[in-house]
Amino acid sequence: MLPVIEAGTGPFTQPPTINPAVTADWLVAFLQDEMRARRSVAKAVIGLSGGVDSAVTAFLCARALGPENVHAIRMPYKHSSPASLADAQLVTDALGIHQHTVEITGAVDGYLQLEPEADARRRGNVMARVRMVVLFDQSAKYAALPVGTGNKTERLLGYFTWHADDTPPINPIGDLYKSQVWELARYLGVPRELIEKAPSADLEADQTDESDLGITYARADAILSHMLEGYSNEQLAERGFTEHDVRLVRRRLDGTHWKRHLPTTAMLTNTAINEFYLRPVDF
Repeated sequence: MLPVIEAGTGPFTQPPTINPAVTADWLVAFLQDEMRARRSVAKAVIGLSGGVDSAVTAFLCARALGPENVHAIRMPYKHSSPASLADAQLVTDALGIHQHTVEITGAVDGYLQLEPEADARRRGNVMARVRMVVLFDQSAKYAALPVGTGNKTERLLGYFTWHADDTPPINPIGDLYKSQVWELARYLGVPRELIEKAPSADLEADQTDESDLGITYARADAILSHMLEGYSNEQLAERGFTEHDVRLVRRRLDGTHWKRHLPTTAMLTNTAINEFYLRPVDF
């Protein structure tokens, strides 16, 4: 079975769906407009992790820009699963895009040797930020633009490293819940191995996103979609969600709001950047 089932009973408790054909066409047009028309950049650089999010992003970029203009960067750490590298290879083989492997162990351990007591969370954040350093430097090397791969569920739950995963200047899948990313992946022809495996940040053995979050993506997507429509915790519980799941999602949504914004600027004038000074396209 694919991983987007069994959110709950009844239509209200199911994750939101998309029209994958329309969505794919829209996102391809978005990438072409944002990269070529607005920024005059013809090439994309993507951090290819072996997961479904980066795979979908690679498939979209290949459609939008042509496979010859897409550079996929694999960035393993010494504890990374070999299966992740193999799954990333499936994507590059399917698309015919460029692939480069940059081993980040030396860079990560060069810092962590100064912080031997760092726990798993801190170590994971260091890895994520080193990967983003690599991605931006590789974009300079290939005269390309880094393209983000974070989905809407991760972003709303704060399940990402600030100034790392959400740093690339454009993101075609950032308004797609994880369940919708799986839908789009099936439509685009992403290899089944990537669609069916348990999502993981691949920071340590046997780690999975859903075990970290304490809830399945399907249930989280269904709850989040209704929370954004204005439903209260009580209304969601009345309509079939467990109080535990609703409280868990609400706590993460409210507690990570700061991660979805640029650094807060102390305003001294009426031309503070991103507070008052905005281009027409920013409104």
